Amino acid sequence: MNGLSCGTSRIVGVRFAVYPMADNFAEIIKGALKETDASKVWVQTDDVTTCIRGRSEHVFDTAKAVFAHAAKSGIHVVFNGTFSVGCPGDSEGDAYMNEDDQRLNDAVVRELDVETATHFALYPMADPDYMQIIADQVQTAEKHGTFSGGVHYASRLDGNVNHVFDTLEEAFVNASKTKDRGHVTMTATVSANSPSTKAV
Repeated sequence: MNGLSCGTSRIVGVRFAVYPMADNFAEIIKGALKETDASKVWVQTDDVTTCIRGRSEHVFDTAKAVFAHAAKSGIHVVFNGTFSVGCPGDSEGDAYMNEDDQRLNDAVVRELDVETATHFALYPMADPDYMQIIADQVQTAEKHGTFSGGVHYASRLDGNVNHVFDTLEEAFVNASKTKDRGHVTMTATVSANSPSTKAV
């Protein structure tokens, strides 16, 4: 696997891209990255996507902050990412697992009023009880008050960016606590400021 050896830690990662629907998209993205403190995660960006890895709380904190800072512009912005934990061979960046649990961006982002619409899907790899695991996390979304219903191949969440990312994080972490602590992935497409009429 690209020369990587199996790690012993439960590194969480997300590979994502943020798409501002504006001519000055580069300025918006660069501004969002500048406003986000990513010092507690491993970061690598290429010409397609950005990958951040480390403890789950810092991965979700950083991803949410990048999206929220871009979306607070009022421009239609979409975040498209794949979260992963338990990937065989995922050891690079182990040092970031020693960070404390204080989130660096949460206080600032909690003050932002960004409404979002989200499609997400969980994939507990090689778990015969995967449908029950997914159903349990739909209940997690209902508890958060963000669940809007099922759509083909995903579930829909609506609400403030903080509540939606809280839901995504809790659902992902819960799903990764299965008895075999296997490989779990989650896809999430988060949209803010869309001019389209919501259709559930």
